[in-house]
Amino acid sequence: MRLLRVGLIVTGVMALLHTYIGMRLIPDLPISDSARILAVFVLVLSCVLVPLGLLARFIWRQPLADRLTWAGTLTMGWFSSLLMLTVVRDIALEVSRFLPPLSTSASGAAISAIAVPAFATLASLIGFAGARRRPRIVDVDVPLRDLPAGLHGFTIVQVSDIHVGPTIKAGYVSAVVDAVNALHPDLIAVTGDLVDGTVAELAPHVAPMARLTARYGSYFVTGNHEYYSGAAAWKDEVRRLGLRVLENEHVVLHHQGAVLVLAGVPDFSAHRSDPRQRSDPREALAGAPANAGAKVLLAHQPRSAAAAESAGFDLQLSGHTHGGQFWPWNLLVRLQQPYTAGLHRVKHLWVYTSRGTGYWGPPQRFGAPSEITRLCLVPAIG
Repeated sequence: MRLLRVGLIVTGVMALLHTYIGMRLIPDLPISDSARILAVFVLVLSCVLVPLGLLARFIWRQPLADRLTWAGTLTMGWFSSLLMLTVVRDIALEVSRFLPPLSTSASGAAISAIAVPAFATLASLIGFAGARRRPRIVDVDVPLRDLPAGLHGFTIVQVSDIHVGPTIKAGYVSAVVDAVNALHPDLIAVTGDLVDGTVAELAPHVAPMARLTARYGSYFVTGNHEYYSGAAAWKDEVRRLGLRVLENEHVVLHHQGAVLVLAGVPDFSAHRSDPRQRSDPREALAGAPANAGAKVLLAHQPRSAAAAESAGFDLQLSGHTHGGQFWPWNLLVRLQQPYTAGLHRVKHLWVYTSRGTGYWGPPQRFGAPSEITRLCLVPAIG
């Protein structure tokens, strides 16, 4: 019953938004009546496919569920761009009313009505190509104060937000694993949102993660999506694959005569699903050696940074944001997170936020390419 209620709400909202787009664009299109009918049909089809794509795996079995999800999420990406561009067009048309050379231009309204769906379609095609290619390797030097000589050049390869699910399967995961292993890292960090679905559904598609190879092993912390998909079962499965799950705890690594502490916390919002899973960087560092040359925290959300800095960490590795994934959402991420992507400083703490190795929802990445990050610890100068 709850699923039906959610479906009706989503469909109602989609209907209103599609109606707005149709009313603002179709009357200004310089096309025949039959073409206008076709445009209405496309909007109605979009209005139906988007909710179907979101709800398909809860209603239908495979392979129909995945096919409907593909159709719905592709449409969702196109619709999102179409909606935002329609809003931008409306604002531009209102502004033009106060500019005498443009205020009576009917051709401007017609051209812009054509441009909006054209640009939305082009952005969707480019975004799809960006989402489905193998993530690029991003090299980042992290300068740490008083870094012992033994840790100079220590490498951590981070993957985050793969979101194995209806549109990301074993083939994609296997390509990511091959790319990570080719970097020969000292350790591998998987910073949450590995999956979107249950162990029963996705275990075969996550299985390539067992091939991850690093000198000091592979480590995992939960993201918010693990808690939507059965976090306890996924933690067991990740351990079975050979990754160490860090839950408000740390490990001590000895490398070339120096000590590195690697800690991990559950997702920032995990306590909402399980009060025992509250993220606590201070607890994660409790009992760590005082002579540690570097203290690194794995925390899914950048919002953990303030607590991590207070606890005494030198570096935090996060994800969650996807770098915004595609316009205009990249402009809105900062409303919820302190950082969208890249390396930032919080007093004595460095925070690196990955743009993510996969994607969520629409298979689109536009202006926020996916990444596999190779972080190298280097001594700070000055």
